[in-house]
Amino acid sequence: MIELLKAVLFGIVEGITEWLPVSSTGHMIILDEFVKLDCTQEFLDMFLVVIQLGAILAVVILFWGTIFPFQLRDRSKPVIETDKIVLWLKIIVACIPAAIVGLLFDDIFEELFYHAIPVAIALIVFGVAFIIVERRNKGKAFKIETLDGIGFKTAFIIGLFQLIAAIFPGTSRSGATIVGALLIGVSRSAAAEFTFLLAIPVMFGASLLKLVKFGFGFSALEAGVLLVGMFVAFAVSLFVIKFLMDYIKKHDFQVFGWYRIALGIAVLALGACGVITI
Repeated sequence: MIELLKAVLFGIVEGITEWLPVSSTGHMIILDEFVKLDCTQEFLDMFLVVIQLGAILAVVILFWGTIFPFQLRDRSKPVIETDKIVLWLKIIVACIPAAIVGLLFDDIFEELFYHAIPVAIALIVFGVAFIIVERRNKGKAFKIETLDGIGFKTAFIIGLFQLIAAIFPGTSRSGATIVGALLIGVSRSAAAEFTFLLAIPVMFGASLLKLVKFGFGFSALEAGVLLVGMFVAFAVSLFVIKFLMDYIKKHDFQVFGWYRIALGIAVLALGACGVITI
């Protein structure tokens, strides 16, 4: 029961931080230092990634009308909406850079950078980037206001920023893509929505890769911990995604920038004091 309660806590943190541009990795590193799952390191490494599948399901449900191209307008004439097919092609284009690098170098980058100091630095650097970009854009009109306005070239550029997050844990996948999108003139709402959709293939692929590497020989407790964490991440994600989409209609991302800086400093301070492993 204690391990399942720990899984609930991990699911809550995952569901909140995966979608807000504050780095789920940074929060998971801190949480793991204070709340230790009674499991092997191999299971923990897999769990911290595969728990994201619950969060992905929340995106699929909330954006089903946006991403599902096959519609039954009447019983005899199914319709394929080509604009949604095009949207998926744009998502695939944006995912190519991170997919290639992730498949080839995932283990190397994880060994080099999945530590407190690199994560803290990434938190601070992209926190500063959020503040600078938002202040630079203040009062300016966005070139691209809607999801449909994102073309293939823009999608690929956003994908290059996603690559940064694939290499440096703590950057935040959503944070990197949103900053990149804002830099090239995409509105906050369109940037956030495209970021959510990018998560579907990226997070599914990363989770599948981890599952294959770990194997499927789960104990009953391990299976329970994983399923509980995924379910909680799903439930929390439903609320967090809705919150963020409503929030950015009236506010910018600077508050997340300041939060990232504060969290990065906290990670460095806890590491210096020996509270967390650096």
